[in-house]
Order: sequence, then C-alpha cells, then structure tokens
Amino acid sequence: MEFRDVLRGRRMVRSYRPDPVDDEVLLRIVRMVHRAPSGGFSQGHRLVVITAPEVRKRIAEASEEPYLEAGFPPWISQAPVHIAVGVREESYHERYRQPDKLEADGTETIWPVPYWWFDSGALLTLLQLAAADEGLSTGFFGPDDSDEIAALRAAIGFPDDVGLSGVLTLGYEAAGAPGPSKSSLSRQRLPLDALVQWTR
Repeated sequence: MEFRDVLRGRRMVRSYRPDPVDDEVLLRIVRMVHRAPSGGFSQGHRLVVITAPEVRKRIAEASEEPYLEAGFPPWISQAPVHIAVGVREESYHERYRQPDKLEADGTETIWPVPYWWFDSGALLTLLQLAAADEGLSTGFFGPDDSDEIAALRAAIGFPDDVGLSGVLTLGYEAAGAPGPSKSSLSRQRLPLDALVQWTR
C-alpha cells in the first residue's frame, strides 16, 4: 500500500465486524512500539493487547459508552480488539538521571513539556497507520475523569507506575458503517497557511 493510501485509512471508525484479528497481524501492529519516539530513548511506552471478550466488556462498562444515550450504536463493546496505550513516566526520569543525560550541575533536566505524554500520542499515530496498512480500522477513546481512569486501569491491569493515555479500538470496518458525524462534515479543513508558517 502506498503511504498516502495508508494515511487516508487513518480515521476514527466506530463500527466493526465481529471477525477476530489474527495474532500475527496484531503482532506486526504492536511492533511499532519499537519504532515510536521516546525522549532520550527512554522506552517508556507500554501496551496491553486485549482480545478476551470478558475484559473488553469490563472496559466498555468502565467507559460507560456515553454515546449510547444519544442514540448511537455500540462501539467500544463491539470492537474485537482493544489496545491500551500507556506510558511509564519514571522510565524518562531514570534515563535522564544517567551520566550522559545529566545537566552540567549533575541534576536531571527540567521537563518543560511532559514528553512521556507527547511520545504516547506519537505511538498512537504509528499504531493507527500500521493498522491501516493491514486493512484494519481504528478508533480511540480516553477517560473523562479520575473515576473512569481507575475503572479502566482496573480492567486493563496496568501496573501502578504506568499511566493510561487511552484505548485504541481495532477491527475490520463493518459494511455500511456510519461515516463522519454531521458536525465533523460541517467543518472545513483550515487552509494550510493557517496551520503552517515558513521562516526562510
């Protein structure tokens, strides 16, 4: 598949066929964790691949699928695969306390941006592109509040030192799946000049 076609396949999909996804395909996708950026090669990314129906059910219950009240069909509870995307912040601190990363005064660098979360978003995009390259579709949801974070973490089983970025849903798109919402379609893409500046 051409890269531009892979990019076109990266969009939010909320309706999947029940077909399982082969483990070899999932392994090719999650191998992207080795290609994802991590500040100083901290390698703080953590993933949990969930295909067990009872665990996916607990995740859907923890998220409360709020869109159901608005009349939308099930999404999280129907996705055949969930990939929990997490990050271990301490991996970054451990790396930046090593001699080759210390400041001149012997202290750890100051983190003006929490790069562990930044890198987690980069990993998410790689996972979505890898899934699109395999002919799969993805969606993504994150917790709304601390109660939901706790419930999702309990269902997923992340260790205490791993923060939850969110959950990637993955599967083969259902025939006749609804397209983008009217609110999305009513928004036009901003012109490139509004998003990109050039300094020459």
